Amino acid sequence: MPNETRPPGQFVPDRDTLPREEGNLVLVQFKGHRKGYYHNRRNLPLAVGQYCLVEADRGRDMGRVNYVGPGKDEWWKLATKQGVVQVAGAQDLARLHDNRGDEWEFWDICREKILARKLKMNLVTVERQFDHKKITFYFTAEKRVDFRELVRDLAGIFRTRIELRQIGVRDEARLKGGLGVCGREFCCSTFLHEFVPVTLKMAKIQQLPLNPSKLSGPCGRLRCCLTYENDVYRRARKNLPRVGTSVFTPEGSGTVRKLDLLQETVSVASPDQEGLAEWPVEQLKWDESRSLPEPGAFRGGGRGSNGSHGGGRH
Repeated sequence: MPNETRPPGQFVPDRDTLPREEGNLVLVQFKGHRKGYYHNRRNLPLAVGQYCLVEADRGRDMGRVNYVGPGKDEWWKLATKQGVVQVAGAQDLARLHDNRGDEWEFWDICREKILARKLKMNLVTVERQFDHKKITFYFTAEKRVDFRELVRDLAGIFRTRIELRQIGVRDEARLKGGLGVCGREFCCSTFLHEFVPVTLKMAKIQQLPLNPSKLSGPCGRLRCCLTYENDVYRRARKNLPRVGTSVFTPEGSGTVRKLDLLQETVSVASPDQEGLAEWPVEQLKWDESRSLPEPGAFRGGGRGSNGSHGGGRH
């Protein structure tokens, strides 16, 4: 929707023909750092940190407001389908507290039933919907699990809708929360809204040591933070020659041995000099069409190597 000036309080339909203006989208966080997007159709006076009741699966749920504002297009695709009902009161907060206490009992009961039926699944957490119309059990498993009999057992005990949801290891880390090696709370448990693909190529572009223990998070997968600066490193790599490229410096020709992507400098080995000489990329010339040496063309001392590791071995 194009930006346009409009009087305060005047609704302008978006592409989904629903009102959209500043303050109408609300991001709500539930137990286990689960997040949802909701439309503030009733124009309630909401602020970050407040608790509110929202439309849920066949009922109502309650969570804490994390954001109030215009939002993004992808958020609105979900927010227009569900809305905020009301601001939570003292009785609502007391009921939420009671629900959290009941969930510990539900976890014990479900765990006993899993062991009794010898199901290969690991129960992670339990979440009771605010209006008591549904209980969700989150679990991990290496393979698909036939839990139909378990659902019948739990439905017979709790007399409400039961949902068993299998999650991945990254979702498990987000639900449980914790502190990363940086000393801060997990990104997935705080500001991240969704997981994005993280590949080992990102670590290579950033010239990081390819050590699984250094690159993996508590979930066992590559750290989400590898994606944060990846675009910056990719742009920097485009302006620099690859490791192994023959370049011309103000003091003669040489071979690229190492790159500093942040400083945009290149360490060059010259046959007439000992050690490496560091040069700003602006002072170098090379044939970009031949920036990568032929396989096996350089061997041993004074020669370059394939640039796939970005100089990390030197």
